[in-house]
Amino acid sequence: MNEKKYLKWYNKVGYGSGDIAGNVVYAFLTSFAMIYLTDTVGLNAGIVGTLIALSKLFDGVTDLFFGSMIDKTKSKMGKARPWMFYGYFGCAVTLVGIFAIPASFGQTAQYAWFFICYTLLNAGFYTANNIAYSALTSLITKNNKERVEMGSFRFIFAFSTSLLIQAVTIGFVAKLGGGAEAWRMVAIVYAIIGVITNSLSVFSIKELPEEELREKDGDTSVKVENEKYTLIDAAKLLVANKYYMMICATYILQQLYSAMLGVGTYYMKYVMGNENLFSYFAWAINIPLIIALIITPSLVQKWNGMYKLNFYGYALGTLGRALVVLAAYMGNLPLMFLFTGVAAFGMGPWQGDMNAVIAECSQYTYLTKGKRVDGTMYSCTSLGVKLGGGLGVAIQGWLLELAGYKGTLAVQPNSAISMLQIMYLWLPVVITLVISFIMSRMKVEKANENFIKSM
Repeated sequence: MNEKKYLKWYNKVGYGSGDIAGNVVYAFLTSFAMIYLTDTVGLNAGIVGTLIALSKLFDGVTDLFFGSMIDKTKSKMGKARPWMFYGYFGCAVTLVGIFAIPASFGQTAQYAWFFICYTLLNAGFYTANNIAYSALTSLITKNNKERVEMGSFRFIFAFSTSLLIQAVTIGFVAKLGGGAEAWRMVAIVYAIIGVITNSLSVFSIKELPEEELREKDGDTSVKVENEKYTLIDAAKLLVANKYYMMICATYILQQLYSAMLGVGTYYMKYVMGNENLFSYFAWAINIPLIIALIITPSLVQKWNGMYKLNFYGYALGTLGRALVVLAAYMGNLPLMFLFTGVAAFGMGPWQGDMNAVIAECSQYTYLTKGKRVDGTMYSCTSLGVKLGGGLGVAIQGWLLELAGYKGTLAVQPNSAISMLQIMYLWLPVVITLVISFIMSRMKVEKANENFIKSM
């Protein structure tokens, strides 16, 4: 049976373009914040890492809080769109703040400035914006094919933005004269781009009426209980959903993986001897990802679902990263590029259909518990970004400090070089292996089908 279609092509493209704004923040922060703080501002990598870890304490309840608030919101714009729209203005201001630490401040004040801006960005504004953006997958269409297409468009824009930011930022900063003022100007430009694209995305789509969202073909017998619930109730619903826990774990590991690849700014500069290579590896990662995202909707249809595609894709990704390690120790740069691309291509399908899997996960809670908690369910996206990405950057700082890295040194000690190899080459292999195992258990589509058949 053909599912009802809800979206035009421009709705899908408009929705997807919203991740330009998200990755203006995320890619810029994860790829360049640490090297800016250590090599330009002169802060200690270990202390920065500790501050980021402490910031995570403020993140503990904000994901559930904003997810719950989205579920309870009633406005002319809908449930999620107001949070996505207004939340981003705070993202823009705090992003600039992180890259505008006053040189006139004492070092203690500089640490405090960074901590406040970083915490406000991650625990507040980015959380509200990102959860709302992700939740729209369930709120603007009930068509699973359209959800996959939305995810593909979203991450095409996401990885294209990451590619451009990783490829041009170092040169952009240098062109503006280098130093602290150049980093501040780059941050302002990126923040303006983010505000514009986020606003265009918000107003390119509209949410379905609540009455229509409650109607689901094949599960009309499911009794919907009163949606008034506390944060504790919401937490219980999420923890009771094993697939939500799997997705959370996967998302956190993905962000840790990205943070380790972010060490490439250091790896290329101090191990490869050419910091400009980072932009070339950005191409090697993001172009195959984009290709994979383009073909993901057709592959989902061909394979009759997302499970096999995601599992086999990540198995290929793990093999690719293992071969990157081999090529690196062989000193073969072309093979490093090639296998980096293979790994990225294998991981691409999950990026494209991830929101559709979360929608299936939300449907699982609805079928088993009679609760529609789409906004709360999508808290895993913000939780993963903040915990995984934040802890990833924190771990960067701790490991660099442990290895004796000093941003003021032109030549780093052997211990720091060895640590950079572990972080950039070996840890990504371990992380992708664990994700592959989780993917082998992610059978939420089958679980929903079996539940509906049993009713």
